[in-house]
Amino acid sequence: RRPLPSQGSAFTTIFVAAFPLAPLLALINNIIEIRLDAYKFVTQWRRPLPSQAKDIGIWYGILEGIGILSVITNAFVIAVTSDFIPRLVYAYKYGPCAGQSQSEGCMMGYVNASLSIFRVSDFEGRSQPRTNGSEMFEEAVRFCRYRDYREPPDSAEPYSYTLQFWHVLAARLAFIIVFEHMVFAIKTLIAYLIPDLPKDLRDRMRREKYLIQEMMYEAELERLQKEKREKKKKDRVHHKEWP
Repeated sequence: RRPLPSQGSAFTTIFVAAFPLAPLLALINNIIEIRLDAYKFVTQWRRPLPSQAKDIGIWYGILEGIGILSVITNAFVIAVTSDFIPRLVYAYKYGPCAGQSQSEGCMMGYVNASLSIFRVSDFEGRSQPRTNGSEMFEEAVRFCRYRDYREPPDSAEPYSYTLQFWHVLAARLAFIIVFEHMVFAIKTLIAYLIPDLPKDLRDRMRREKYLIQEMMYEAELERLQKEKREKKKKDRVHHKEWP
C-alpha cells in the first residue's frame, strides 16, 4: 500500500536534519504521484463526485502537531548528533581563546580534549584483547583513547564524567530550548504577516455577509408590513359587517 502524502510530509519534516536531501526527494515523489493519479482519474477510473469542504478538517490539527514534533526532533538531532555544540563549548571555555578576544586558532587541541584515556589492563572478562599490540607498535599498548569526557584512570574517581561533559550537556539543552523558541517565534511572525485569507477577500466576504443580512432584514420588514396591511384590511372588513 502506498503511503499517504501527509505521512511523507511528516517523515520529511521530522527527520530533515538527519537527511537534508529528503525534502527534494519528497517534492519529486509528490510531483510524480500527482501526475500519475491525474492520468488514472482521467483515463482509467471513473471520475469521483466532488464534495465541497471548507478546509482540510482534522488533518490541520494533525499536521500542526507533526510540525511541532518535527521542530523538537530536529533540535535534539542537531544538539546530540553533531559536533556543533561541543566545538563551541571548547572554543569559548577550554580552548586557547577562552576568555580572550582573538578568534584564530581557537580549535587547537580540540581532538585531544574530546578523547578520554583508558587503561588497557582495566578490560574485564571477555573484553580483554587477545594481544597487547607489541607486534604492531614494537611495545605493549598500555593506554588507548576513546571519544568521551571522562576522568583518566589515575584520578580520584576514574572514568567518571568530567566538568566539560556537564558543560556540553547544559549547552545542548540550552540550544534545544533556544532553537525551539526561535523557530516557533519565526513561525508565529510569518503566520501573522501572511494571513490565511487575503485582506481584499476578507473584505468581500464581510460585504457579502452584510448584504445578506440587509436582504434578510428587508425581506423580514416587508413581510411584517404585509401582515400589518392584511390585518388592517381584515379589521375594516370585519367592522363593516356589523349592523
